[in-house]
Amino acid sequence: MQSLIDPKTLARVKDMPLVAKTVADGFLHGHQSSNQRGVGIEFSQYRSYEPGDQPGRIDWKLFARSDRYFIREAERQSDITVWLVVDASASMNQASELSQKEGWNKLDYARHLAATLAYIGQKQGDSVGLLGLSTDQLSFLPPGAGERHWHRVMAQLYKLKAGSVFPNTNLLNQYTARLQRPGLVFLLSDFYQQHNEINDFLAQVSHNHNEVSALQLQSEDELAFPYKGPIRFKDLETHEEVLVSSNGVKKDYFNALDEHQQSLKAQLVSLGVDMSCINIDQPMDEVLFNYLKARHKVVR
Repeated sequence: MQSLIDPKTLARVKDMPLVAKTVADGFLHGHQSSNQRGVGIEFSQYRSYEPGDQPGRIDWKLFARSDRYFIREAERQSDITVWLVVDASASMNQASELSQKEGWNKLDYARHLAATLAYIGQKQGDSVGLLGLSTDQLSFLPPGAGERHWHRVMAQLYKLKAGSVFPNTNLLNQYTARLQRPGLVFLLSDFYQQHNEINDFLAQVSHNHNEVSALQLQSEDELAFPYKGPIRFKDLETHEEVLVSSNGVKKDYFNALDEHQQSLKAQLVSLGVDMSCINIDQPMDEVLFNYLKARHKVVR
């Protein structure tokens, strides 16, 4: 399970803020809050060092006086739940020429990305829940806090496999009510769908009391269309195949891709959903660092 965490990525982003300040301070105004101990702003108390604690949180001045390790805890007001929603439909099995050589596809990238976001959330004292979605497998883990719960998240992500298609809202009704509570929802998907299942799902979970962030996973092959000569494309969900001339369809492909992206962005904007595009062929530490940095700038 530890293979879902890239040490280089974790070292670069582990101290970056995850929960948007607008959620914590704005959307939750008027809701009853609960005290949580974590890596907050105002000092609350000391506690004894436990295996797994970050050395950077040790109070070394107190150690010099007492010859014992103590961790500085902070207390903050938070009702925040972080939901990680992973599209596990068949199209997420897609890999580029580069990532395929490394045994890497969109779902693999999504699982690693979700594991890292979960780690940051639990270290910052937030509850983290997981929802993996396909019609063949609904992987659900209720929100929880702490390192033990993070290991449960890791176990669920490790077992998550791609199924057929993204489920419709009727299959998700029992889960969407949980995601409508104040919090932060990350949806990791390629946003390729035959119908509007993903948009219908987002319409149900996005509202004024939470923040929904859509992370669209793309590959370099999709963005650059590097193909030459005759090539056969296969739809991983419908299994439909088409043989085309690369040069003959390249212009139409880029036009269709641009039209799809513009339509998707417009739909998400209408729902109040923030969207970021992520290239799975770029280093994850760089991608996640830039994404979290951009989020921090927006909500400061």
